[in-house]
Amino acid sequence: MSFPILETERLQLIELQPAHAVHLLNQFSLKDVTRYYGMDPLTSIEQAEKLLENMKSGFSSKRSIRWGIQLKETKEFAGTIGLNNLVLNTKRCEVGYDLHPDFWSKGYIQEALQAVLAYSFNELKLARVGAVTFPDNEASWKLLLKAGFSKEGLLRNYLFQLGENHDAFVFSITDLEFENKK
Repeated sequence: MSFPILETERLQLIELQPAHAVHLLNQFSLKDVTRYYGMDPLTSIEQAEKLLENMKSGFSSKRSIRWGIQLKETKEFAGTIGLNNLVLNTKRCEVGYDLHPDFWSKGYIQEALQAVLAYSFNELKLARVGAVTFPDNEASWKLLLKAGFSKEGLLRNYLFQLGENHDAFVFSITDLEFENKK
């Protein structure tokens, strides 16, 4: 399967390339970005390159897809969005996303999420897309609710970050819910 490039009104969702490692380091070295990401901040370009390798190998093994979020007009790299824990034969996955703080509060994730959901349900023929958030990450779970996800519950001690376990909220949207939302 060739890598799917997606477009929205303001964004291109592109395949990540080795040159994007520096952007990932700039973004994932910020505590404001990783605070709710489920990983410790990056401290070296080697870590960013490894993260990029993992994202790319997930696609080649059909376990995940991670897009770079690029602004159409300026070609600036804003962040990433992707499908994790992708299981095509059971028709489900989880969505995750991140943005550099310079691009927060501009509606980019909402826009990218709609394109990824459309791809997930229309092209991959998934039945369910889930999402997991830290309970304190109100901006993220409000975005999910606005996008049509339903909150399913609390996963106790589900996330491990900075040497501690954390609870998580779990959300989902089904193919029928997405179709009815249009």
